Amino acid sequence: MKEIFESTLERILKDHVSAEAVIACENADWPTAMWSTIEESGFTLAVVPEEFGGTGASWSDVSGLIQLCGQYALPIPLPEAILSNWLLGQCGSEPVAGPLTFGAIADLKLDADGISGSIQQIPWGRHQGHVLALVTNNDGQDVVVLDIAEAAEIIEESNTAGEPRDTLVFKSATPFRSAALVAPLQADVLFKAGAMLRSAQTAGALMALLDMASRYANERSQFGKPIAKFQAIQHQLAVLAEHTMAAKIAALAAFSESDIELASLQIMAAKICSGEAAGIGAGIAHTVHGAIGFTHEYSLHIFTRRLWSWRSEFGSAAYWSQILGKEICRSGPEQLWPSVTRGALPA
Repeated sequence: MKEIFESTLERILKDHVSAEAVIACENADWPTAMWSTIEESGFTLAVVPEEFGGTGASWSDVSGLIQLCGQYALPIPLPEAILSNWLLGQCGSEPVAGPLTFGAIADLKLDADGISGSIQQIPWGRHQGHVLALVTNNDGQDVVVLDIAEAAEIIEESNTAGEPRDTLVFKSATPFRSAALVAPLQADVLFKAGAMLRSAQTAGALMALLDMASRYANERSQFGKPIAKFQAIQHQLAVLAEHTMAAKIAALAAFSESDIELASLQIMAAKICSGEAAGIGAGIAHTVHGAIGFTHEYSLHIFTRRLWSWRSEFGSAAYWSQILGKEICRSGPEQLWPSVTRGALPA
């Protein structure tokens, strides 16, 4: 299943995603045809249980899909839609058709009049039909889907890559869909799963950078030979390859160990590893390319700006390092090695 997913999506991305298309989306264009093609192929339902019309795939099965989204700088929220529909399915609710995203940073309250409050940093919010978030009620947390057309206010914001990261304000809104958050899912499920998604997208973008930098180094000549023949450039490319593979493996581990209960230790490690790799990798790619890498006409910036943006979304490397450090210290020194070998923090 994993190989079929990846080969099918890559064919679609090769046909529909170009540097021009990505930049057009940064300029507020919504690629309706691109979204329709991907949704019709069933990718938004990949990890939805079969009883709700999905394929019932595991997170491990779709790790390559999320990586491809980063590798092609896909300018639509496919990872967000996959996660949103997965969470609905786990809570016993049907998936949502059409453009769908989620907001992990929400301050929503449910009362007799409906749902009020705000959701911040919503990926591609202004272009979506619905947004998924968690809302507090008297009994705990509910998963709700809100119709964006009902938003009282849309505050348009963007990240460094030009991708929309909007704030939506709701006043007495009626949920389009609602379900109780079931155990073992917790209130941080969207934030933690978002970190897992971004780690895989970062690994994909780093793979694109490695390919671009390697090809350019073999094509660009100085002093009568390709710059790839110079030891300093070879060293830089080797470091880029090392960080790229480390980020890829860390993300794969996070996806492979996650099911309905997300693998906290692996997700923390993946976000820390990918965040560090993003900064180092983007710097090396620009160093190898020299001045041309900073021009708008050359597509390198499409990936480096996303790396600079994604490394801070859903928690930076510093944020997750602090969380991980506190968890290790709380468990005591005698639990450090057992935690590493079993791949899980003590309960």
